[in-house]
Amino acid sequence: MTQYRLRIEGQKVALRDLTERDVRKMYYWNYEADDQEHHKWNGPYYKLKNKTPDEFLEGFRMRLQESETDQARSIMVIEADQQLIGIVSRYWEDQVTNWVESGIVIFDSSYWSGGYGTEAFQLWTDYLFEHMNIVRLGISTWSGNVRMMNLARKIGMVEEGRIRKARIVEGEYYDSIKMGMLREEWERLRTYEMTN
Repeated sequence: MTQYRLRIEGQKVALRDLTERDVRKMYYWNYEADDQEHHKWNGPYYKLKNKTPDEFLEGFRMRLQESETDQARSIMVIEADQQLIGIVSRYWEDQVTNWVESGIVIFDSSYWSGGYGTEAFQLWTDYLFEHMNIVRLGISTWSGNVRMMNLARKIGMVEEGRIRKARIVEGEYYDSIKMGMLREEWERLRTYEMTN
């Protein structure tokens, strides 16, 4: 059994370090799998660039090296039933103001609407606030992705911005949505959860 430097256990899922084998599995989910449902929700207004498996892997080279360090991860695998079902990720929106944006994608649609994404995103949010000196954590999505907006609300994020008719999906206009949470809000929620 593979030993991962970082593994965070939940009830339904675990978050763990990314491996080269995982990147090859992600390539499968993005380019080869019959189940391509995630592309309809995860930024469908961005065109997926054609890449070879090696080109795709090269794009994750620096992130793969994170697992050899103590730095906060920018990507982790979501594992359920001992297999990769998705990923969580983050990037700096503004390092000067300690603002990080995060995201989640569950590739395998058979794991949708079962609480797997909610638990994974909560574990990821807690990890980021615990391991990074961030003031705020946010997401960006589109108004057609109701599932993502509900997920963000479940973990305590609030809608902070709406840019009307900023995204086109299948010929229809949708709003661009920004949601987020401040460190003090996350701390209040954590305190409440521990005392109840």
